[in-house]
Amino acid sequence: MTRGYDTIVIGGGLLGCATAWMIARDGGQVLLVERDQINQHASGSNAGSLHFQLEYRMIERGVEAARKAAEAMPLHLQAAQLWSDLPGLCGQDIEVKQTGGLMIAENAQQVELLERKTEIERSWGLDNRMIDRAEIDRIAPYLSDRVVAAAFCPTEGKADARTAGPALARAALQAGAEIKTRTEVTGLVRQGGRWHVSVATAESAQRAIAESVVIAAGVWTTRMGQMMGAHLPTIPLALMMTVTQRVPKLIPHLVQHAGGRLSLKQALDGNILIGGGWPARLIRHRDGEPNFDAKPELLTTSLSGNADMAIRVLPDLSRIPAIRSWVGTTTVTPDQLPLVGPVPGQPGAFVATGGSAFTLGPSFAQALAALIECRLPETDLQAFDPARYGRQ
Repeated sequence: MTRGYDTIVIGGGLLGCATAWMIARDGGQVLLVERDQINQHASGSNAGSLHFQLEYRMIERGVEAARKAAEAMPLHLQAAQLWSDLPGLCGQDIEVKQTGGLMIAENAQQVELLERKTEIERSWGLDNRMIDRAEIDRIAPYLSDRVVAAAFCPTEGKADARTAGPALARAALQAGAEIKTRTEVTGLVRQGGRWHVSVATAESAQRAIAESVVIAAGVWTTRMGQMMGAHLPTIPLALMMTVTQRVPKLIPHLVQHAGGRLSLKQALDGNILIGGGWPARLIRHRDGEPNFDAKPELLTTSLSGNADMAIRVLPDLSRIPAIRSWVGTTTVTPDQLPLVGPVPGQPGAFVATGGSAFTLGPSFAQALAALIECRLPETDLQAFDPARYGRQ
């Protein structure tokens, strides 16, 4: 059976669900297809950090790398406001707590990097400032004496990654979108000025037709691009996280580190989430291509390294049992900037991925919805144009 839509969204993570909701809310006929279940992959397995400061991976190579990464700051600023407004806008119960974030430093070199990073962020309009040990003692006494300074951003925080995507899926359904799970895209062809999308379920193969297509497929972005003959380069990463037993309120902030891979936050139910980008082992096929159907493997070196770093800056963790560690996958681009905009050479096709994809998901979705509706996005997307990766 062939059905027609205005837009077909590929991918049922937070980004895909937010995009489907925004388009349907504005009157578009939308079909969202997800190869597995809603929120099953990166959107549901990350730690829910809302990083509006530049993350460690964006500054570890120095100030010039930070300056380049800061080109995405307009998306960060937009996301900070969108996350605050999201529960009210979509009419769903989404746990969002923006109680401030600290990027900490333990030595003079890290302090200097933080100062330079903060100057760059403030030049783009981010509310962010350096604080000394005396102020850390006042607002974050739980941190070790090893922490000598920090950059404080009051709009940072966390969202519940387990529930945010499903809440946006419910909002999309209520706005009139159609969602099909366990539905894999097997073909993307443009014919007669419309997109013909072949999909397969366990029971049947079908085709849907739409004026526009959105690739919000996370680690499958490059594969979807190849299916339509487009070059959308992404680098898949497998990253681990750990959660502790529930404890009384201890950490009101999102905590990052200027000198290594670390993020700390405490959920409303009391569990402390420990992450920051420590690698896991991504399973690959014999030809070297990633096997996203296989579960990535935890690395003991990452488990111990992440734990040691966390305990060093939060000594109370040494007395709190960890109950689970897991792996999530995400994507970055070769230049570390997001990939957002029209797919080169493919009229009516759009894509968004890369960068801090969970944090920036609402910003990506708003930009995609504007492009599909032939409106000018609020944020200039030139730096994120997928055409920058045109084949040489």
